[in-house]
Amino acid sequence: MSNTATAGNTTNSLNTDANITMLNNYFRLFDASRTDDRAMKDLLSLFTQDAEIVSNGSSRTGFEVVVKTIYEYNKDIKHMWDAWVLQPDGSYRTNWVVCGQAIDGTVFTKAGIDIMRLNEEGKIMYMKNVQTTEDAYKEYNS
Repeated sequence: MSNTATAGNTTNSLNTDANITMLNNYFRLFDASRTDDRAMKDLLSLFTQDAEIVSNGSSRTGFEVVVKTIYEYNKDIKHMWDAWVLQPDGSYRTNWVVCGQAIDGTVFTKAGIDIMRLNEEGKIMYMKNVQTTEDAYKEYNS
């Protein structure tokens, strides 16, 4: 009985470690994808085709349009984030900040929380972006 429990916990721990590694890669690939086609392809492969993306009170299906819209408005961005934490509901959560330079040359910083849910294959099927910076990303609401 003890061996079964240990084996199960080891498997869950390995899955959690793999999921956290993938989620860390999400931010790294996001930042690189502006100028690197391979990074964009790898970034998009982290998501299911029908992933639900929730931000600023609206929901969209699919991540590609989100990342491409962000890069329409920005010359460069760089994320920093806390450790991803597995939540009791099975989702993962982290605090993040981003600094960047908009297309018009102005610089900015923004902060928020990302909540991700993964499917059985370890792909992102749900992403909620909770802004903690007032009026963050209002330019993308059109």
